[in-house]
Amino acid sequence: MVLILFGFGGLLKFGPVQAAVSLLGGAFLLVMGVGMFRRVKAEEVSASTSFRSPLAAGMVLTVGNPYFLVWWATVGAALIFRSVAFGLWGFVLFAIAHWLCDFLWYYFLSALSFRGGRFFGRAFQRAIFALCGGFLLLFGVKFLAEGAKALALS
Repeated sequence: MVLILFGFGGLLKFGPVQAAVSLLGGAFLLVMGVGMFRRVKAEEVSASTSFRSPLAAGMVLTVGNPYFLVWWATVGAALIFRSVAFGLWGFVLFAIAHWLCDFLWYYFLSALSFRGGRFFGRAFQRAIFALCGGFLLLFGVKFLAEGAKALALS
């Protein structure tokens, strides 16, 4: 948010930067999609036993999502500039409200996904993983194609 406030969001408007975001984001989505399909075949889908922080994993996944950068370069930048019209406190209140909404939404999704397998059953959970994996692959290919096109035009 602060980087966009100080003008760094304009970097995302350059063709080579858009191409790089699309290519890297598309590759990242493909890797995530393949991972989802591998988990469908796993004997049991459970919480990771990795020692890595879920917060760090969430941050990496968010930044790796190409739509995240596109959203902040467009809608997010407009919201930031509107909040600045109310001064520094407008920006601070916008940031706090935005982060609080994100926290509550992601907490809800986390709780739902954690308890969803037990509530809906294993077959339903596998179907959801396969569906999500398919969408990740679809969007990954879409972003790779857009990135290749943007790279060719640059």
